[in-house]
Amino acid sequence: MALPLVIAITGASGVIYGVNLLKALKDNQQDVELVMSDAAIRSLHLETDLSLDDVKGLARHVYNNKDIGAAIASGSYRTRGMIIAPCTIKTLSAVAHSYSDNLISRAADVMLKEKRRLILMVRETPLHKGHLDLMSRCSDLGATIMPPMPAFYHGPQTVQDIIDHSIGRVLDQFDIDHDLYKRWNGQRPASITP
Repeated sequence: MALPLVIAITGASGVIYGVNLLKALKDNQQDVELVMSDAAIRSLHLETDLSLDDVKGLARHVYNNKDIGAAIASGSYRTRGMIIAPCTIKTLSAVAHSYSDNLISRAADVMLKEKRRLILMVRETPLHKGHLDLMSRCSDLGATIMPPMPAFYHGPQTVQDIIDHSIGRVLDQFDIDHDLYKRWNGQRPASITP
């Protein structure tokens, strides 16, 4: 069996990205370990009709964000990588500055030091230069910055289609097969009128 993926959900608006990522991974029989911030739990209640138990049930193991001694806080515990979905600017800042005051930021730091894949689905707009500098710093450290930005070439019809596209692009980073969206095949319209 493949090594587990660590999924972290923080308190940015868009908790549905983390929840749908968990669902997609469960549907693909992927081994998932979950950690949520207190703010993520609040966002879950504000933005969805799901209970915390509903979300916890999508992971093999759930850690308390205050448990800095958890398995995922050590580089000797092997994982495939980590996805923070959504990622707050606060968490982005902690990762950029190696400020490991909770399990999410510590586990992210472990991914960077062990050269494992770390995906940050930063969810904020508009962005000022400080935010951009933090993203650049995280990228320099080895993280992949993947804000959930909609694409329209696949002809989304619902909000779920837009969410699925972002989740599918993240799964692509780990070579996980899915059918969440129609891939671009290079076809062009027969004619374009200016």
